[in-house]
Amino acid sequence: MVSRRDLLIALLSASLTCAVVSLAHADKAVLGPLAIDWSEIPVRKTDVGEYRQVVRAPTATLEELELHITTLQPGTTSHAPHKHVNEELVILREGTVEVLSGGEWKRLSPGSVVFNASNSMHALRNVGSVPAVYHVVNWSSAETRRLEQAEKASRAP
Repeated sequence: MVSRRDLLIALLSASLTCAVVSLAHADKAVLGPLAIDWSEIPVRKTDVGEYRQVVRAPTATLEELELHITTLQPGTTSHAPHKHVNEELVILREGTVEVLSGGEWKRLSPGSVVFNASNSMHALRNVGSVPAVYHVVNWSSAETRRLEQAEKASRAP
């Protein structure tokens, strides 16, 4: 039988846990309206081109919204084929690329859109003669975090 003391301790523990979780999320500023001029986005040179981190922050509905812009030199690839739990949207602004999507390499031109589903193998390479510029939008929700934790637990010994 559960005593009043046990019930009080359980309620107090639950309240403290909620308070700690609230404090952990309170320090993250929620992203509000945003308009950034291209010339104001800091540029970081990479061994294959350039990288511009536009935003990486929580929003009112997402744990994190991340947007970056990559410039990839001709004949180079951003990274080896890989997969991750979060979903991702890629919008090609300039150049010609091939993307690994759904197990196939597909050639794309400016204006093309790629959706990388959760845990789908994907990659991107510049097969054109000019730099390829593409925008990448990543997002994480509570479900993303749950899936990441489940994946980690399944790999644990």
